[in-house]
Amino acid sequence: MTTAVIRHDFNTLPVLSSDTLDRYMAHLSQIPILSADEEHALAIRLHEQNDLAAAQKLILSHLRFVAHIARGYKGYGLPMADLIQEGNIGLMKAVKRFDHKIGVRLVSFAVHWIRAEIHEYIIRNWRIVKVATTKAQRKLFFKLRSAKKQLAWLNQDEVETVARELGVDVASVIEMESRMSGKDIGFDLHDDADEETSFAPVQYLEAPNADPARLLERDDWQDTHADKLSDALIKLDDRSRAILERRWLADKKATLHQLADEYGVSAERIRQLENNAIKKLRTAISA
Repeated sequence: MTTAVIRHDFNTLPVLSSDTLDRYMAHLSQIPILSADEEHALAIRLHEQNDLAAAQKLILSHLRFVAHIARGYKGYGLPMADLIQEGNIGLMKAVKRFDHKIGVRLVSFAVHWIRAEIHEYIIRNWRIVKVATTKAQRKLFFKLRSAKKQLAWLNQDEVETVARELGVDVASVIEMESRMSGKDIGFDLHDDADEETSFAPVQYLEAPNADPARLLERDDWQDTHADKLSDALIKLDDRSRAILERRWLADKKATLHQLADEYGVSAERIRQLENNAIKKLRTAISA
């Protein structure tokens, strides 16, 4: 049994929106809470008989618990309906993995899965530019969010306390706080913005060929190397120059064996002459 199967069968779980959230919360209050014996019996039916109806009852009876946890994250400015739905996914995963033989209630086991899904959702959506990508950064992110009771920056003592508690260096705490304090900026101008008085990051990007000095330097470099290459070719002996031209510059390139037959030498000798000529050209160009 997979989480996807569970989600597919639970048509009673609505897709939440701000319009349906109040009705959803009212509906949760009407779902009875399971006793320990009822929960244990349902868990046995699920994992020994693959009874999806039992899984549905386990999940429905704990939806209000998910909503309670999700309310604790409303300070991130994300839609409450989305937070609840992500928490519901964590609950489904917990039900799938819940072992009734351990002797603990489902709610004690599920809380970690619910919070993990909500945390992942917040990390993905709180900022367009991700502020935390590693496990250590995520712990630091949520620690700082709970530590900052106001918009002011943490003082040195508070920074050192957070660093000590999480086992990270002070610089990591300061960097994360800086990321969290930044604001997202639109890459392009708004549709109604005045292009003459408004600016967006896209307008500060350098065009690939914008610097005349670099263009001149590049052209001069190409011309110089072309001149050196031409001079070096002229200085080669006639046979070496002919071999290079036939092997590299001709439209229909000659093989080593073709040139060997023409000059009455072995193919290995042609290869040696070719390599020696190339070395001379490289030396001339790098001089």
